[in-house]
Amino acid sequence: MAKVKQDMTGLEKFNRISPATNIVFHVIFILFSLMCVVPVLFILTISVSDEKALQETGYRLIPQAFSFEGYGYLAKQSGLILRALGVSLFVTIVGTIIGVLLTTLMGYVASRPGYRLKGLLTWIIFIPMVFNGGLVSTYFITSQFLGLSDTVWALIFPLAVSSFNVIICKTFFRITIPDSLVESAKMDGATQLTIFFKIVLPISLPVLATIGLFLCFAYWNDWYQSMLYITDQTMYSLQAFLNNLMKNIDALAQNASQMGLSAAELIASMPKEGARMAVAIIIVLPIACAYPFFQQYFISGLTIGAVKG
Repeated sequence: MAKVKQDMTGLEKFNRISPATNIVFHVIFILFSLMCVVPVLFILTISVSDEKALQETGYRLIPQAFSFEGYGYLAKQSGLILRALGVSLFVTIVGTIIGVLLTTLMGYVASRPGYRLKGLLTWIIFIPMVFNGGLVSTYFITSQFLGLSDTVWALIFPLAVSSFNVIICKTFFRITIPDSLVESAKMDGATQLTIFFKIVLPISLPVLATIGLFLCFAYWNDWYQSMLYITDQTMYSLQAFLNNLMKNIDALAQNASQMGLSAAELIASMPKEGARMAVAIIIVLPIACAYPFFQQYFISGLTIGAVKG
């Protein structure tokens, strides 16, 4: 017993961090934190800055003159904003549900050692991580073959399944779900779908939260699918709306007839920088508020398979 204690004391000596090293680590992590926080603070301060002050003095962390014209302008355009927000919410919620279901189903099947086509399925999952079909073939299949152009499904299906997410699920199920549990359920007469939905999923919250968060981020931040497949501006997501606004400030003017204003009056009255940054804050805020609720499961889901006990 004393020898074991002595050996543990010796190991602890190698695991110690000197005060100087600890300070260096703290400084490094503080710098990384500031690199993440400061840009968001700049966006927030620009969104509440006066447009004339921005033109005269440039961007400042502390605004020279406060103004909520950007948010006021977006409030006047509430019809456009709410419509784009509704599209983003629908795509994010429905896409995440569909993506989690498809990803976990593929991961569970690939994790079962008795599945006869396991080798073929593994290659089907692995090959897209190395080779891509290309934009032309993807666009042709989505828009021409499936006919999804100008539909909300063109924003959902291309992002629903990722090989990386499937591999995370496969590793989780292989390590966490014992074969004896599945075999005992089969002996009791349970089908594969019953085993998956009533036994496997209820004990797989970490991987569900991890994949759900990945998909939620992907759908909420996506604007590229709208650029490829959507020509009707009423189908734009909030992120595509912001992208249009940043590329061309006249994007809102195209909808002037719906708001009873001329394009010239709309452009003249719009606080350009403030409106852009206000939309960015609106986009970031929901995800920033949702992440803390998933953080515990997200971290545990990511570390599954790192150490096999």
